[in-house]
Amino acid sequence: RNSKTEADFSLAQSSLKDLNAQLVAKEADLATALNENRALVNQLRELKEQVVTMNMSLEDTKKHLHSEMLRRVDVENNLKTVQEQMAFQNLLHEDELKEAKRVHESRVAELNSGLQREYESKFLSVLQELRKQHEEQIQGYREEVERTCRARMENAKLAAVKQGEFAHAAQEELMEARKRADSLLSQLNQYQSKTAAMENKIKELQDMLDYDRDFHRRRIAEKEQEILQVQKQAQTQLEEYEHLLDVKLALDLEISAYRKMLEEEEQRLNLSPSPSSQSTATPATSQGRRFLHGKKRKLKETKKRELGAAFETIQHASASGNISIEEIDADGKFVRLKNNSDEDQPLHGWVLRRHIGTVSDVIYKFPSRFILQAGQVVTIWGAAAGASPGPSDLIWKSQKSWGTGDNIDVTLITDDGEELAERKIMLVPRGEESSELDDDYEEITGSEMEFASQTKRRRKKKCCLVS
Repeated sequence: RNSKTEADFSLAQSSLKDLNAQLVAKEADLATALNENRALVNQLRELKEQVVTMNMSLEDTKKHLHSEMLRRVDVENNLKTVQEQMAFQNLLHEDELKEAKRVHESRVAELNSGLQREYESKFLSVLQELRKQHEEQIQGYREEVERTCRARMENAKLAAVKQGEFAHAAQEELMEARKRADSLLSQLNQYQSKTAAMENKIKELQDMLDYDRDFHRRRIAEKEQEILQVQKQAQTQLEEYEHLLDVKLALDLEISAYRKMLEEEEQRLNLSPSPSSQSTATPATSQGRRFLHGKKRKLKETKKRELGAAFETIQHASASGNISIEEIDADGKFVRLKNNSDEDQPLHGWVLRRHIGTVSDVIYKFPSRFILQAGQVVTIWGAAAGASPGPSDLIWKSQKSWGTGDNIDVTLITDDGEELAERKIMLVPRGEESSELDDDYEEITGSEMEFASQTKRRRKKKCCLVS
């Protein structure tokens, strides 16, 4: 029953390890989903900034268009004003000319009527002189008015031509501004549709993430309940086992006491030892030998560890680009890379090749959309590392470990086949010979070793249950 309980407990521990591995894998998926969510949020923020910039440029274009329209209206109003002024000046000059003619004719008529008889000769001469003077004045006035009107008309025509050209240029610029505004509006609509699609995708990913998180939380709670039940059952079985072990120890003590009494009685009576005593002594002797052999094996393992201290680990690293291999775990748990440049580096198609002695090489290929940001570090964990990776770390799901050995070589290869970085771990002797260990060991009887091992097993089981 104890072996069955131990088997159940080992099965429960193996299932717990599997569940922990699944939990690590799901946490890695969660980290990948969070990275995608962060990238989508950054892209959405950039699109929003572009939309704001385009809205500002659209507002500036609208303001410029409005100012151009106002300038055009002002030019047209000025042209109309100049034309009206020219028409008014023409009317004024014609009225003045008519008035001068009328006054002159009236004066001539008065002079003709009043002094026609008396001053015919004088009047005719004076009239001719006056006519000449008036005609000269009128001709001068007419020429001056014509020159003035002609100059004003030419100035007005030049101004009108200039204003027309300016209005035509403003109209063309207005058409171009309208075209740019239409293109900006179409781009804005496209970006808004893309933003809405990305927001929907982010919402879907968030819903999926919440669902997976709740599902795994429920599964973890269920497995914790199962683990607690298994621990309770194991605690009960352990208590029963301890009780049985105490009874067995008490019985063994009584049997040994009776055996000693029988041996003393046989020695006192000079009788030969019974076959049962010989048969019972044989297991004890073999058991003592077995435990002595275990003691010797422990000493040999201790000797190996002390001999391993005579070697030291040397790492050699080289890099011909911006990406370098910063660290290789000696236990094969992880490999760490770093981007030493100020620019983001996409690692699509790049691989990490691991070489250990005569073992066949293994290749790790980076995800298709993975980008190592500027100055950042990424750690690639083995599936059985048992560590909680960060949001920017990766997990090698198909490989439990990077492997261990005396000489480990990891190379970073680009998608073009170029070896960009390399790091090696080598074990070399320290140069001092290690002292030989003594192979002597203490002789321990079988019953004492059995009691000590049983006590150790009981303490280890108690520590496991408490932890």
